[in-house]
Amino acid sequence: MRADPKDLHIREFYQLMIGAITPRPIAWVSTVSPKGIPNLAPFSFFNGVTSNPPTVVFSPVNNRHGRKKDTVLNIEATKQFVVNVVSFDAAEKMNATSTEFDYEVSEFDECGLTAIPSEKVKPPRVKEARVHMECELDRIINIGDGPLAANLVLGRIVLMHVDDGVLGADGAVDPAKLDTIGRMGGEYYCRTTERFTLPRPAPRKN
Repeated sequence: MRADPKDLHIREFYQLMIGAITPRPIAWVSTVSPKGIPNLAPFSFFNGVTSNPPTVVFSPVNNRHGRKKDTVLNIEATKQFVVNVVSFDAAEKMNATSTEFDYEVSEFDECGLTAIPSEKVKPPRVKEARVHMECELDRIINIGDGPLAANLVLGRIVLMHVDDGVLGADGAVDPAKLDTIGRMGGEYYCRTTERFTLPRPAPRKN
């Protein structure tokens, strides 16, 4: 199979991409509107960028009408957001927050989630998540125009919260305890219950 984006509808090429770029971690992003109404939505075009300075990136695409998501509008206005990490036991509620509610309708209220205060930013954290990254906006890079065009959001982590219950004896995050999920194509998700180790190769000497 050969797929040239010039020959396919953008939605068809999008389906190919999300089916091939897997598994994708999920950023469960909380923001607040200029009026202080909290918003919560999941995004699977997400990853870390660097630890110096500690930076994450996620990419909310425009909706089918070419409009920016509420998350982007809020970040543009307030310059702050929180990335909440999704564990398996929160999967269904995370999925519920992907519903397109009207602007300034709180997904926390609509989906039965608990908002708890952040320390350094205004958007609340999700109590049901075990890891939270409070972020200040670094920049937004707009890529493309119209439906499914992207808004690449880079944020600097100003404070990170990790539930002690997901830490191992070595003080690091235990993947078995955090039990994160990943996004696949279509309606498929995966769970990080099957793992294997590969020792890092030793440096080669010239």
